Amino acid sequence: MSSHHSRFPIPDSPFPALDILARPPRRSAAVFQRLFYTVTLYLLTPLVLYRLAARGFKYPGYFARWRERFGFFPDPGIRDSIWIHAVSLGEVNAAVPLIEALMRRYGDSRFVITTVTPTGSERVLQLFGERVFHVYLPYDLTTAVRRFLDRVRPRLAVIMETEIWPNLFMTCAERDISIVVANARLSEKSLRGYWPIQPLARRAIRCASFIAAQSASDGERLQALGAPSERLAVVGNLKFDMTVSADVVEAGRKFRLSAGPDRPVWIAASTHEGEELVALKAHAEVLRRFPDALLLVAPRHPERFKALATACKAFGFRTATRSEDGGADRSNQCFVIDSMGELLGFYAAADVAFVGGSLVPVGGHNLLEPAALARPVIVGPHTFNFAEVTEDLIRADAVMRIPNADALGPAVVRLLSRDIERRTMGEAAHRVMERERGAVERTMRIVERVLAGEIR
Repeated sequence: MSSHHSRFPIPDSPFPALDILARPPRRSAAVFQRLFYTVTLYLLTPLVLYRLAARGFKYPGYFARWRERFGFFPDPGIRDSIWIHAVSLGEVNAAVPLIEALMRRYGDSRFVITTVTPTGSERVLQLFGERVFHVYLPYDLTTAVRRFLDRVRPRLAVIMETEIWPNLFMTCAERDISIVVANARLSEKSLRGYWPIQPLARRAIRCASFIAAQSASDGERLQALGAPSERLAVVGNLKFDMTVSADVVEAGRKFRLSAGPDRPVWIAASTHEGEELVALKAHAEVLRRFPDALLLVAPRHPERFKALATACKAFGFRTATRSEDGGADRSNQCFVIDSMGELLGFYAAADVAFVGGSLVPVGGHNLLEPAALARPVIVGPHTFNFAEVTEDLIRADAVMRIPNADALGPAVVRLLSRDIERRTMGEAAHRVMERERGAVERTMRIVERVLAGEIR
């Protein structure tokens, strides 16, 4: 049991009620709302298919297995499965410690894992292979949801973070399928985004047996959306429970050995359009101070791989890529990580990490992977997706926040110039990771009580 149990009340300690919770809509109004939502989704399906096809031209993975998105796939003959949904790569990585704990505890059950993106799908297959049955989550169309549930027949749905789909949640409730929303988070922006369908979102979230929130502010916003206080607790962030394997550390060591063990190396990770150019300009500044420096750059989305490699060469950097060259050598100035699921090993190879999605208003990405490796981290101003985690790390002097794109180059130069500051920041990050562990254990206790029928 974690020493921080008092900070994370489990079901016996109700979350404080908020005045914003209103009486549920009358049944007739609720039925009409769901009907209107469902009809609208069916009418929008041609546009959804067009978008799927458009993304497929950039990344063919979106074309593959498209029938699964409507619930069409061979019946795997599964009953009473435990189903985990993790929308994409980041959510899959966050779910790994919980999935492994569930497999240890419920080894006799079949496990189903769904994702929405091809990158998430690839990561599931890479991590779990034949140990799980994997398909894409269907669109929130009533017939597609029913086909999906008819084939995987779950007794428990574990929905990672906050994927609140009204038809999915309500159909699970109609079939008496328990739902646990694990590692739940809800930013202010996302809460506002639910406004057009707030009555439906409220009904949907009330179908969950329990909601395990990452932080107190996430809990407050989830309650504002409609989560019942007696079925919500703050349990912490599952990402703090990640472990770094010896294989990851070794992969980083080997890469660094071939690239040049004594040269400065920094990484721009999970970058978005608008950030890659910033990283390249920053690297030009770094090279003026450290002529032998190496930049590792890992775009968030695969469709940006080729364009980024072209941009690196256009800048005049001697560039290698993961897909064509495998690794970097001493002559390379830029290395494009055009692969998925290997980021942790490249964090291990770097001296300093910039985590993207934070210089553009995306909301930031996971800072805890470099933190777990005791790497100093730089972020931009936009970190609303990980607001509390970021602020905790900043307060601990483990993360440096920069105000704008122009500050990235000077920040990297500063940290590469100061060995003691780098080491001190990395050690502070590692201490925060150790202090905040325990969310997996707390979430497992909730799952056990749900499956035992103690929480409905």
